[in-house]
Amino acid sequence: MNIANQNLKYLRKLRGWTQQEFADKLRIKRSLLGAYEEERAKPNLEVLEIVCDIFKLSMDDVLRKDLSENKGNYLAKRRAMKLAGGRPDIPFVPMKAAAGYLNGYADPDYIDELNTFTLPMLSGGNYRAFEIMGDSMLPTPSGSIIVGEKVETLDEVKNNYTYIVVSRSEGIVYKRIDKNNKAKNKLTLVSDNPSYQPYHINSDDVLELWQASVVISRAVSQQRWDINQLANIVTNLHQQVSTLKKKMN
Repeated sequence: MNIANQNLKYLRKLRGWTQQEFADKLRIKRSLLGAYEEERAKPNLEVLEIVCDIFKLSMDDVLRKDLSENKGNYLAKRRAMKLAGGRPDIPFVPMKAAAGYLNGYADPDYIDELNTFTLPMLSGGNYRAFEIMGDSMLPTPSGSIIVGEKVETLDEVKNNYTYIVVSRSEGIVYKRIDKNNKAKNKLTLVSDNPSYQPYHINSDDVLELWQASVVISRAVSQQRWDINQLANIVTNLHQQVSTLKKKMN
């Protein structure tokens, strides 16, 4: 029995990563990670150092302690470290972790392993931060971090407010929500960039909703509209209005 091999497998599952995702982070081939987990090979020092960096562990922890048996102590230590600042911590979900989050969003152990930060303007409440990519919510630039407060039920959703929507079909998206009182089993997701058409998702497909509270973006990444973009948007809006008029008539 090799403790280090078992710990690698345990830590990967704790984060909800596939072997390929974890292997990419360790900068090794998936087949080699499989050999480690099946105890057909011993992980080298360089790999173990990366593991220690990712999970904030010591080499002694990885080589000598069965982390699965001491899970309570391990997670308690991590929680204490994150709460040392005196304010509630905000788990951060980067875009590269989106797939793992869909598998582990309801697992407290997985959430405890996410990197965290705090914001002085937020107190109380249940917050989570998500990185967004793409231009569908311009002028909010790609790469921004949206800090959202948990919405427990669809009844709490406010019309035309922005939310992080976590769903089985769409994954993690940042959109405005347009509630249709006549169709309570559907939500309309609307982009701030009018070049993107609204679309519908079934309410029972939604796993989580987080109402946007804070938007964090790099000053140098702030995107500006140019004349050609504005012209295209105006043309697109005219076309949409014309289409709606035809449907009404």
